[in-house]
Amino acid sequence: MKIRKGDKVVVTTGKSKKHVGEVLRVMPKDERVLVQGANIVKRHERQSAQSQGGIVEKEAPIHISNVALLDPRDDRATRVGWKTVEGGRKLRVARRSGETIDS
Repeated sequence: MKIRKGDKVVVTTGKSKKHVGEVLRVMPKDERVLVQGANIVKRHERQSAQSQGGIVEKEAPIHISNVALLDPRDDRATRVGWKTVEGGRKLRVARRSGETIDS
């Protein structure tokens, strides 16, 4: 997957359009990501020993095609490419600036 946990992304479509946040969780099987503060929904939760219960607001998953990685150089949306370095290691590269995303 081109987007990983901890990446800074921007939501491109939907009710959270233009929201910038960090990826909290990636679900490769479902092709979805959980972005901090984006796609907030209300859920009714039952009281338990750990939580109070009631109406809780939390993030819902967003399809991976509806988010774009932020370019590390200028914080604008970019596509992701791959570059192979010596030793056969693959690095993610921002298409917009050519800057390496992985360290």
